[in-house]
Amino acid sequence: MKNYLLGAGLTTAALCFAGAARAQDSRLSYEIEVEIGVDSVISSDIAGNEMTDTYATANVTLGYNLAPGVDAFLALTHESVLDPTGDRTFEDMGMYVGELGLSFAVGPAEVRVGKIGVPFGIAWDVTPGYYGTALAEDYELSEMIGVSAAVELAQGTLTASVFYMDDTGLSRSWGGTDRGRNTVAAGGAGNTGKLNNVALQYDVEFGATSLHAGASYLTRGQGDVADQKGLALGVVHGINDDLELMGEVAHFSGYGGTSDKATYATLGLAYTRGPITYSASLAQRDVTSTGKDRIATLGVDYEFKNGITLTSGYAFIDEAGANSQALGMAVVIPIGG
Repeated sequence: MKNYLLGAGLTTAALCFAGAARAQDSRLSYEIEVEIGVDSVISSDIAGNEMTDTYATANVTLGYNLAPGVDAFLALTHESVLDPTGDRTFEDMGMYVGELGLSFAVGPAEVRVGKIGVPFGIAWDVTPGYYGTALAEDYELSEMIGVSAAVELAQGTLTASVFYMDDTGLSRSWGGTDRGRNTVAAGGAGNTGKLNNVALQYDVEFGATSLHAGASYLTRGQGDVADQKGLALGVVHGINDDLELMGEVAHFSGYGGTSDKATYATLGLAYTRGPITYSASLAQRDVTSTGKDRIATLGVDYEFKNGITLTSGYAFIDEAGANSQALGMAVVIPIGG
């Protein structure tokens, strides 16, 4: 509880600072989102998997316009920084830097430099529902040191990035639990300490449909046996004003720097009626050495007029033949700037 109170205090302080600073300088922008919830595995073929995690997450994003076409950005997250090993209530909390750097407008392109999230795939971000992104988050390229350039091309945007996994002091967490510093010696695809990892993504929209194609190359780390090569193809389509469908397939060779191949498939559907959104998703992960994992989810979200959202979900999980069921619920409080 002590760590949670510290996190709440830090978030409140950030909000007060951002609000006060913005009142004096319109060049500052901020967004804050606080989520408090409960995630529980209510039954499992493996008894040790049954646990309840009562958690809190605070995300603070700051931007500051330094000069025409030049902006500084900072994203902080305060949450549980370790995976749960049993029932947990606001424990293992720490704050870390998710992004930190500068962005530049260079002709038709926007260039971001520093600690960044690298665009590759969409399912880890847009799959609807409380549990919708559970598998696709495996291939999210977050907390990278590098350079990313996005340029308008035809009807879409092409983004090219060179990067490596953050191995600086910013990979640690503080204000409670220290998750430890990443090092090149830990190995893993992309954890090279060099700008020898590449990702490309092309996002195009036409009418109610958006298409996304991504490719990535992550150089093997210390102790690895292969470079990881990945492709991702995704689509989001608005069937009508209330109904939206999304899907994505991602395939990797040299998965995680190993000799494995891995294929992810995600399908999601969201139906919005007034303030309520109903959602469902199916996802599968097929890894050579571990077999197939599947998750089927249902979700219900309710958004109040002030922007606060109550979100809930159910998941049926099949991990290599071991079945589990999970229930989750949270309140999400956004504060824009």
